[in-house]
Amino acid sequence: MKTLLFLTLSLSALAADFDAALSFPKRTENKVFRDRVQANWLPDGKTFWYRVQTGPGKSEFVLIDATNGSRKTASTLKELGLPEKEAAKTSTMKIELRRTRRTGESSGLKFINQLDEDVELYWINQEGGHVRYGGVRAGSEREQHTFDGHVWLITSRTGEHLAVVEGASQLQTFTIDGKGISKAKAEPKKPESGFKSPDSKSKAEVTRNFIYLNQKPIKLDAAKDFHGPAQWAPDSLSFVVCHCDPVPQRKVSIVDSSPKEQLQPRLKEIDYTKPGDQLPNPEMLIVWAGGEFQRVNNALFPNPFTQSHHIDVTWSPDSNEFYFDYNQRGHKLYRVLAVNAKTATVRVVVEETSKTFIHYSGKSWRHWLHSSGELIWMSERDGWCHLWLYDVKTGRPKHPITKGAWPVREVLHVDEAKKEIWFLASGLREKEDPYHEHLCRVHFDGSGFKQLTAGDGNHRVEFSPNRDFFIDTWSRADLPPVMELRRSSDGSLVCNLEKADASALLAAGWTMPERFVAKGRDGKTEIHGVIVKPSNFDPAKKYPIVENIYAGPHGSFAPKEFSRLMGHHVIAELGFIVVQMDGMGTNHRGKAFHDVCWKNLKDAGFPDRKLWIKEAAKTRPWMDLSRVGIYGGSAGGQNAMRALLDHHDFYQVAVADCGCHDNRMDKIWWNEQWMGWPVDESYVKSSNKEDAHKLQGHLLLIVGELDTNVDPASTTQVVAALQKAGKSFDFMPVAGTGHGAAETPYGSRLRMEFLVRHLRP
Repeated sequence: MKTLLFLTLSLSALAADFDAALSFPKRTENKVFRDRVQANWLPDGKTFWYRVQTGPGKSEFVLIDATNGSRKTASTLKELGLPEKEAAKTSTMKIELRRTRRTGESSGLKFINQLDEDVELYWINQEGGHVRYGGVRAGSEREQHTFDGHVWLITSRTGEHLAVVEGASQLQTFTIDGKGISKAKAEPKKPESGFKSPDSKSKAEVTRNFIYLNQKPIKLDAAKDFHGPAQWAPDSLSFVVCHCDPVPQRKVSIVDSSPKEQLQPRLKEIDYTKPGDQLPNPEMLIVWAGGEFQRVNNALFPNPFTQSHHIDVTWSPDSNEFYFDYNQRGHKLYRVLAVNAKTATVRVVVEETSKTFIHYSGKSWRHWLHSSGELIWMSERDGWCHLWLYDVKTGRPKHPITKGAWPVREVLHVDEAKKEIWFLASGLREKEDPYHEHLCRVHFDGSGFKQLTAGDGNHRVEFSPNRDFFIDTWSRADLPPVMELRRSSDGSLVCNLEKADASALLAAGWTMPERFVAKGRDGKTEIHGVIVKPSNFDPAKKYPIVENIYAGPHGSFAPKEFSRLMGHHVIAELGFIVVQMDGMGTNHRGKAFHDVCWKNLKDAGFPDRKLWIKEAAKTRPWMDLSRVGIYGGSAGGQNAMRALLDHHDFYQVAVADCGCHDNRMDKIWWNEQWMGWPVDESYVKSSNKEDAHKLQGHLLLIVGELDTNVDPASTTQVVAALQKAGKSFDFMPVAGTGHGAAETPYGSRLRMEFLVRHLRP
């Protein structure tokens, strides 16, 4: 009887823990104030105003004179002496929080985040509760399954309500742009067949079997599959068109087991190219105004990595030549090529080679300086991502524009008149987090380099209309946003605008993340990450450790800007210490750091991760190294399972959601980028399916049956391999759900229960 009573009390306490954790997002939202400045510049280009939230339901208007930094505040715009037309700019969409009251037909939402920051996504359920569904990364898109009538809330990282939308019977697309949210309008599709010349005197038509110029067929020497668009030269005397032999397209079949509109399952097929699949090999024809044509010899671009049937070209303004990219399959050779418009001869403008990979999908930015016959090109040829100036005619680099043991992260503006480049870079200061981005400026000749932002944090900038000033918003994982007005000429401070107030957030039980740095596997490279504690943290207790992992080589993922980090905190509220760090093999730390991932995705930085956690625990006795778990989704799902295959001496529990467990099963562009081509033994060595027999520890596999991002069979094949090996594990396919099934209410709760069951027995 006593045992039964104890069990009942334990289950009751556990249910309360779960309820408290799940309600944490709602209890901590809208509790950070003065955290955002959206400037409304007046016509003089020197004055602007903004509205800032100062407390719950309170705000004030601020008028700034950028010439002297003077500041005026008032409760209305009229009190600031601003014209009535300015008041119209304050009419933002009212955020009316309403609960879901009906569930109609299955549908979907697509969000396009045009902000420089991530946003959070919540479903408001029938009881008014806020159920977190992850987020939408800055500058990216996300599709979310929903139902007609379901209500969704979008918030900023700090919990500010940005918009509320409701699912309809059809897929809706919304753009998040800082002015609320707007319904995206579909652009009318231009018919592929007809393309007018710039002078409108000629028209090229492209069909599968023929090319017509002014309605007359061009006599070709062989029938091919032709593909538009016809890309005209500026002088209208020639155009480029592509032809390509058809290639087989792989189809992936997924089963919607429980469609809402019918009883029987429904089969869906999607186009899905995988590593090793045959790719198109488009070739080019130059067609002249008289109807003559010339095939472009492809000796310098024989094996392109492309899924397209045509090649995009850039014409020189004088129409003498055009340029295009050649990314050779395997990603070890990348060229920018030029084709003479009169002779069709091809020459090399830029050539990049690598013994590992060229990060074409993230570091192939360029800017043509046609007036001077030059090209600004991004390259990692010296081991760091930098900008180089090229002579287009000779195809030779003149000089590096930027240099040093730090990377250019993003080019913001090229001023051809002043011969200046404005860009973001990180790793500039020895004692600062090497991931923090700062605004910089440099001349085309490499002189005059200047860092224009100062604060120890990650910086986001917004320029005034005439670019004389910029608003610098910077923060850290452990520092709420600071907003400053600075002069573009030298970066000097005009005035402080706002300093975010997070006191109400902290009073609600939210704990500030702790940044931590430890040496990696080589004993010298610093690995950076964060530690998140529960709201009822007691340093006298021992807490299990749970790592949030995503080791995708395309980026870096440990938080660098201030955010509520609800995914971390909800897990921490269950009585865990949650950690996240970026090990070797991830991005933004130089080529050698990045190359660890090459043909070796199973590494996932684990040698660095384990050292980091052990080092943190040396001075934090409340971190229990005998109880360590890990969870992640997508690439993070692959990583989480790998922890129990190769590192079960350290990790005992893993939750792997929608993992790309075998890189031969996942989409081609991401996997061949890091694993190379042709598909070789390295794919086998990194496969969780092939190594399933090595499993030790407690594993939960989650997958959405309608996942169109990672083939769901990647997970079910792992299931089959584990069964064949006689391994015990948990598996939960989530019906009617796509990628990120562990972020659904059911999947999230299941993940929480699994971690608690095995790390807090």
